[in-house]
Amino acid sequence: MPGSLFKTNFWSPDILSTVGYDSIIQHLNNGRKNCKEFEDFLKERASIEEKYGKDLLSLSRKKPCGQSEINTLKRALDVFKQQVDNVAQCHIQLAQTLREEARKIEEFREKQKLQRKKTELVMDAVHKQKSLQFKKTMDAKKNYEQKCRDKDDAEQAVHRSANVVNSKQQEKLFVKLATSKTAAEDSDKAYMQHINTLDKIRGEWQSEHIKACEVFEAQEYARINFFRNALWLHVNQLSKQCVTSDDMYEQVRKSLEMCSIEKDIEYFVNQRKTGQTPPAPIMYENFYCPQKNAAPPGKATGPNLARRGPLPVPKSSPDDPDYSLVDDYSLIYQ
Repeated sequence: MPGSLFKTNFWSPDILSTVGYDSIIQHLNNGRKNCKEFEDFLKERASIEEKYGKDLLSLSRKKPCGQSEINTLKRALDVFKQQVDNVAQCHIQLAQTLREEARKIEEFREKQKLQRKKTELVMDAVHKQKSLQFKKTMDAKKNYEQKCRDKDDAEQAVHRSANVVNSKQQEKLFVKLATSKTAAEDSDKAYMQHINTLDKIRGEWQSEHIKACEVFEAQEYARINFFRNALWLHVNQLSKQCVTSDDMYEQVRKSLEMCSIEKDIEYFVNQRKTGQTPPAPIMYENFYCPQKNAAPPGKATGPNLARRGPLPVPKSSPDDPDYSLVDDYSLIYQ
């Protein structure tokens, strides 16, 4: 890791301020939140991939797709259905892989959380100790300053009463002066002691702050590296899925290249042909003059293509009484 930057850039002149530390903690919390968001993203993507894979699998296995095709196109369709099934399985497998990656991110995030917690507990303790000691020191300072003012007031009272004959009153003033001097000296010692204690605590806090900065910077370095690698791995998995799917679809394309339109048509003809002779024309048959050996309807007949025979020639003229007879058949009712 390069030279530490956290420990030299997150200080404040105010001894009670934790703005630098708070800024780092906020950044680490944001980083942890970002990892959680990516973890949730992977879980959601896994659900999408799984649903898509299952829907595609159901489509491949339940939905007819050219089921009555024959020969080479049928074989190509069989390959197509199988490869769609394989692609669906790949998406389901990808969903499992994504969930595993999400689990790894969660483990990393929780591990960093535990490591941070130890450092944060130490820093919270020294912050509290520093604040408490600073308050005690300021209280000691106020007490010291008050005792000094009391001593000064006592000295001024003694000087003002120098010409006073009343010895008892002077004695009281001297006693008060002596007492105020003692109190001022005691408060001075207490104030100095609190200053020394505060400086010691300040030194400990600075030392812990530097350690915490180093720990937090190392964690942030590891988090960014982990996050970057996880994202890199994720897009590699997606790319691999695309390549795998394309390889499967390539098998379909190869099977389609083997498809022969002429062979499929020839195969259909050979398997389903019904004959090579079309039906003959239906011949006209005169009701009055049926042809001998007439072929039954739909059957071929001889070369006679006449559609109508000649009219019969009457045996008598129109003036003949037998004109109405045709072949011994009388049209006149007798």
